[in-house]
Amino acid sequence: MTKEQKFHSNLGLGALLLATVAFFFLTGSFAGTIGFFLIFGIPFFAMGQLPGYATIKDKVGKYIFLTVCTLIFIFLITPILIIIPLSFNAEPYFTFTEGMLNLEASAYSSRWYADIFRFGMTAPDGTENWWSDMWNNATWIRATRNSFFIAIFATLLATFFGTLAALGLSRPEMPYRAQITSLLISPMIVPLVITATGMFFFFAQKDIFPFFPESLVNTYTGLILAHATLGVPFVIITVTATLSGFDRSLIRASQGLGATGWTTFRKVIMPLITPGMISGALFAFITSFDEVVAVIFLADVDQRTIPRQMFSGLREQISPTILAVATILVLISIALLTTLELLRRRSERLRGLSPG
Repeated sequence: MTKEQKFHSNLGLGALLLATVAFFFLTGSFAGTIGFFLIFGIPFFAMGQLPGYATIKDKVGKYIFLTVCTLIFIFLITPILIIIPLSFNAEPYFTFTEGMLNLEASAYSSRWYADIFRFGMTAPDGTENWWSDMWNNATWIRATRNSFFIAIFATLLATFFGTLAALGLSRPEMPYRAQITSLLISPMIVPLVITATGMFFFFAQKDIFPFFPESLVNTYTGLILAHATLGVPFVIITVTATLSGFDRSLIRASQGLGATGWTTFRKVIMPLITPGMISGALFAFITSFDEVVAVIFLADVDQRTIPRQMFSGLREQISPTILAVATILVLISIALLTTLELLRRRSERLRGLSPG
């Protein structure tokens, strides 16, 4: 960056800071000032990535594009960000209290997080609704256990069958690849209500599977199979994308050296498609963990998951505990998405698409 570019950059930064301060004094809104700085600040800092030979038209177009993207990003992320501070509300309300807006420490509390795991504690003296509170906490603990139990086994099934399908569909001699791929990823395209309805009528029949003579509705097995069906398309897509840059001469070289099919898969194919398999498994896990429509159709009270319990709580017993659970789910999703990004970069390095 030349001295002239640094001068213009510092001048623009100073103008942005002055405009932000002026906006704060004119409106008196701290949240609005932060939004003002993000809307105009993110595109400004991103403008520094443009080359020095960019024309005024290029800079204006780039700035408008980044501003629109920033507005869309803020529009999408704001509802999620609002949930997090509301989950620390000391009062049993779904709105910001005056103390919270004034950033008073007494207005914030972690009572709703403690309420999730309070089951089994000794009843405090003078608490009249202790039994109902205990029952409420028991339902959240059972829902958490069900969510992890169903999601883990559904992810294992989805990863196994999705990887097998992707390996078969990636072979050039596979007939009707486009039609079979469209059929396998149809759970992502067909509305979930239609898919869940079809699963309900299918699982409601008896003697469908030899090992399950009874109906699979209101059973853990039915929910695991349903969630695995919804997760298979994600595994197929991610593993197929990994195999798109796979060098098949490695397979022929392995076979030429006398390796069996299992040895070739374990030592040649498996290490290269592992990032795609893990990415697909994480997507399948998130899909199962956040799914609620199929649970409404197929689950009983004993198989309620966290999203189903949240949906039921909004209809029957509104409590800020739902906000605490939602915040935990957001943090879990962020952790999984971060893992996906790290795996994507590792996959690109293994395939030689990015420097190590």
